[in-house]
Amino acid sequence: MDNAERWLSETLGSSFSDARLLRQALTHRSAPGDSNERLEFLGDAVLDIVISEALFHTLPDAPEGDLSRLRASLVRDTSLADIAVELAIGEHLVLGSGERKTGGHRRQSILADALEALFGAVYLDSDFATAAELIHRVFGDKLENLPHADDLRDPKTRLQEWLQARGAAPPDYELVNVTGKAHQQRFEVRCHVPDQEPAPGEGRSRRSAEQQAARHMLTRLTMDQGDD
Repeated sequence: MDNAERWLSETLGSSFSDARLLRQALTHRSAPGDSNERLEFLGDAVLDIVISEALFHTLPDAPEGDLSRLRASLVRDTSLADIAVELAIGEHLVLGSGERKTGGHRRQSILADALEALFGAVYLDSDFATAAELIHRVFGDKLENLPHADDLRDPKTRLQEWLQARGAAPPDYELVNVTGKAHQQRFEVRCHVPDQEPAPGEGRSRRSAEQQAARHMLTRLTMDQGDD
């Protein structure tokens, strides 16, 4: 049993009949040999159906839109990378020398892809039920502590809905300034709502700046009126 197999057994209580699948799941495309990209593709699909089914049964009255937002929050790269860090997947990744030198074992996208590839490898090595059991085990805390679906809507959507519910005009976003070189730009915007001072926002993209401005405006409006 090599280090990766020992880790899998001790951390997840799992084992592989074909150890080559485990190695492939942990092999980034920068390294020689078969990479984990195809397994990541398969694991992504397995993860989606398992999480979808879990949410479907856990929240029997939730509408489709809420279920979709919750699923997206659970399977996005940041969530997957958090789980991968907890499982110490980065310590067992097979990376090319360039990726190793630049800290690839800590890179969010690489960790997220490796976790999905692991799910795909378990599915191929065993069956769907075994892969589903593993997913339920590593997502246990997240599935037991689901956020409210309303909290997952982006600030621009929440602000527009808040205004519409009160018969107010939709917000307007003004691009104020763009600084920096093409690949390092910073955007500054203002969110305008009738009878309110403009709310500022900034970010590395116009969209992220507008989201920040919308968040600031929504916070101000809800504090003024004492609601959400």
